[in-house]
Amino acid sequence: MGCASSKRSKQLHGYEDPSVLAAETPFTASEVESLEELYKKLSNSIIADGLIHKEEFHLALFKNRNQRNLFADRVFDLFDLKRNGVIEFGEFVRSLGIFHPNAPVADKIAFAFKLYDLRQTGFIEHEELKEMVLALLHESELVLSEDIVEMIVDKTFSEADTKGDGKIDLEEWKAFVSKYPSLIKNMTLPYLKDISIAFPSFVVLPEIEDSDVSVSVNGD
Repeated sequence: MGCASSKRSKQLHGYEDPSVLAAETPFTASEVESLEELYKKLSNSIIADGLIHKEEFHLALFKNRNQRNLFADRVFDLFDLKRNGVIEFGEFVRSLGIFHPNAPVADKIAFAFKLYDLRQTGFIEHEELKEMVLALLHESELVLSEDIVEMIVDKTFSEADTKGDGKIDLEEWKAFVSKYPSLIKNMTLPYLKDISIAFPSFVVLPEIEDSDVSVSVNGD
């Protein structure tokens, strides 16, 4: 059984021994083997080549291969560690390791920061924050007026940008998340099976004073 499993596994692109991945991620070897089965399913859902393409990633997120969303694109890009347009098995496991309950909080914070840093400048700018908030609202099918969206973004940005230089750096982001830890609550998937049905959403939406608006964006 072990030999047959090994032969099948080695056909996966970017295959790495479960014991190696377990040593470098929060997953156990048996969890890595479970992820292998999930990877096989996702990587052959549209194109049977053992690689997860963006369309297959969208299908896993939205059950619709043609639905495009900035949020999904950013998560895909961060999973695609080699930046070659596909997600290999090793990349899949290492990236999902960040969502493990035992993963360091610092890793979760850094991943969320990269998610919002759309232009990869090392800072989160006002327009980037607005783009991500709009994408996450669209994903959750929530409809808010332009004024409410602007109020959310402006309040969030002004509170996070403690240096007042018009951008949020990683240190400011860490301090902001420390104040609002719920911002990364979806960076943890309690059960491995959740990965196949719910990828996390990341949205910075603190409470707005003098407003009854309450927004919570979560992956379905």
